[in-house]
Amino acid sequence: MAGNPRTGRPYIRLTRQQRALGLPCWICGREIDYTHTGYAAQRSKWAFTLDHAIPITRGGDLLDPANARSAHRKCNSARGNRTHQPQPRASRRW
Repeated sequence: MAGNPRTGRPYIRLTRQQRALGLPCWICGREIDYTHTGYAAQRSKWAFTLDHAIPITRGGDLLDPANARSAHRKCNSARGNRTHQPQPRASRRW
């Protein structure tokens, strides 16, 4: 039985490469707080997480750099495994 692929060297390398780019969140467009690392990053909703444009559960490749995106922990969790971005609703006050 194989171990968790998210703790293997190739995945860790991809995560480090994506983090080094210093890109904003691909979901909301806001800056990511890259200063959080380790346990602090696990607790901060504005910290960096590696997201996948095509979710792994939908056939996306875990280790493909073209599928890797920088995201806030909060945005990544809210998106789940959906492949489309929810559109903001218009205000009812016109």
